[in-house]
Amino acid sequence: MDANPFLTDAQGALSFLSQQAAYVETEVFRTKYEDIQYPQLVTIDTSAGEFSKVIEFYSMDGVGKAKWFNHLSKDVPNADVNMTKYTHAIEMAAIGYRYTTEELGYASRLGISLDTERASMARRAYEEFIDDIVRVGDTDKGMTGLFNDPNVDDALVANDGTGSTRTWATKTPIQILRDVNEALTAVYAGSGRVEMANTILLPTAAFTLLATTPMSADSNMTILDWLMRGNVYTATTGQPLTIRAVGGLEDAGASGAGRMVVYRNTRDVVKLHLPVPLRFLEPMRSGPMIYEVPGYFKTGGVEIRLPGAVRYRDGIVA
Repeated sequence: MDANPFLTDAQGALSFLSQQAAYVETEVFRTKYEDIQYPQLVTIDTSAGEFSKVIEFYSMDGVGKAKWFNHLSKDVPNADVNMTKYTHAIEMAAIGYRYTTEELGYASRLGISLDTERASMARRAYEEFIDDIVRVGDTDKGMTGLFNDPNVDDALVANDGTGSTRTWATKTPIQILRDVNEALTAVYAGSGRVEMANTILLPTAAFTLLATTPMSADSNMTILDWLMRGNVYTATTGQPLTIRAVGGLEDAGASGAGRMVVYRNTRDVVKLHLPVPLRFLEPMRSGPMIYEVPGYFKTGGVEIRLPGAVRYRDGIVA
């Protein structure tokens, strides 16, 4: 009897691996990764379909103003709609995992399930890839992300910290609150009082400063406590403002400075196109003793449909 029957029975090895793969994938897709943040940062849109090549959308802006009119006049003012067409190419990427005949034979003889570690690492690599795409895009594919869209208004925060600096570490709590509310107000005022930002993303160092610095020497409230209560969004809508620390913002601003991103986190403002989330294919033999489980996914990247509902403010950390 062969020490390892899979050495001579490739079909048996594939059959065993196929049966095990279903279990492995179920376990892997149940796993959660706490530091993968993109599902909380943008809406995920899977509606494009697997075989779509390009995503098209139109940005619309209405124009028109009523005027006084005489019944004998002929020049009735008209309203109109300006439409700008944008396209996003859908790109494919891949990640998979493998086993050898030796490993399959060992698991089969002992009657144990294959471990999920390799599939978990493949899933992890996929999640990290998408997380990067959401944050900063990919220059090789011409994609920009939530942190670096050129259509979004950007500006430096005021340089009235100690020594005329901009960083929050050199500013008073009141000045920091002013910087945040200025960005929120810029969205509201710049959109003609239509858009209101409900989310703020910060470099980790800036978020930590807010969460650990008291408003004053004798206060039991931090700057973050105060900001959650005293911001223009909450004051106007009565709804809580979302404030998150997100990696990658510490050098996303002008000249490598820290960037604050302020935006309305809704599907009509920003979304991630993910027509095909990670999908593992049937196992296949790729060598004399190697069996692989290939996986692939497709994405069109991040689409900021309403740049006016987003603002970048730079210089808050060095």
